Amino acid sequence: MSDTTLPVRQLGSTGMHLSTVGLGAWVMGGNDWEYAWGDQDDADSIATVHRAAAAGVNWIDTAPAYGLGHSEDVVGRAVAALPAADRPYLFTKAGLVWDDPGRRTSAPRRVMTAASVRRELEGSLRRLRVDHIDLYQVHWPADGTLLSFGDDPAPAVAATPLEEYWQTMADLRTEGKVRAIGLSNHSVAELVRAERVAHVDAIQPPFSALARQAADEIAWGAAHGTGVIGYQPMHSGLLTGAFDAGRVAALPANDWRRGHPDFTVHLDRNLRVVEALRVVATRHDTTVAAVAVAWTLAWRGVTGAIVGARRPDQVNGWTPAAGLALSQGDLAEVAAAVTDSGAGVGPAWPGVPA
Repeated sequence: MSDTTLPVRQLGSTGMHLSTVGLGAWVMGGNDWEYAWGDQDDADSIATVHRAAAAGVNWIDTAPAYGLGHSEDVVGRAVAALPAADRPYLFTKAGLVWDDPGRRTSAPRRVMTAASVRRELEGSLRRLRVDHIDLYQVHWPADGTLLSFGDDPAPAVAATPLEEYWQTMADLRTEGKVRAIGLSNHSVAELVRAERVAHVDAIQPPFSALARQAADEIAWGAAHGTGVIGYQPMHSGLLTGAFDAGRVAALPANDWRRGHPDFTVHLDRNLRVVEALRVVATRHDTTVAAVAVAWTLAWRGVTGAIVGARRPDQVNGWTPAAGLALSQGDLAEVAAAVTDSGAGVGPAWPGVPA
């Protein structure tokens, strides 16, 4: 049973009330795939799920792409061990498919054909050990390309039109296989097109003090009764206050962050924002991580923030963010650091608090 009550916000018009922080399960995919975070022990992952549930976190976000199903399997085992009344909502995704599942170090392709989506859904239901998914999301726009964070290659398979794959998602909702449907990493223009087909229950953009480019998508969600769950509010750990050049150099070779520009060429300017968060954290007698997450939650329209953890003790570092209200002065200090450092892209000020 949960030993803590966290603040909740309604996810759009779905009727689900989410704790303002949710547990992200990317790291639980393990170490032997393209976008791994280094070694991860399944026992630690399961204990982390249980600790988060005990802390009042009532939703978990995962995906079959995280370790080619391993994250979902671990989450499924962890949740099945909880009393039914304490089990969190389960959110997962579709649309990233490996051409050859045996090549775990290759990149997945963005595919959302109806047959592929239904096949993925059945796999997710089996691994998560449930009969429906609470929120089923399109992981990336289905253009047929390999997932990459640079220039995508030309599609090797035909793209699926958004209207077509969103209708498939809406059909799954009508059939009761999923409770709600959402779009992750989609632009405002794409959200507008999807809404013409069926209501967008939720969106999932990346959003942190170092990655603010989804401000327009968040505003769209607020205007259309669409829930918003932001991912990477701690910017893959960079906004925890635990990183410097030495820590980056010490990351395992199989941790994708070792070569990412935010942890290398842009590290100095990003750490200037971290120092502003540290000042605010000291004022509130809390952690840098909690302030980073609270900053994301301060944006009007944000329902909740996805936060990862490797071990149970790490949950304690960010759950205080759920109830942390940053003042206008706090937000102004962070905005000044963002502007002065030139870190990230997008507006530095959250406007009207959520």
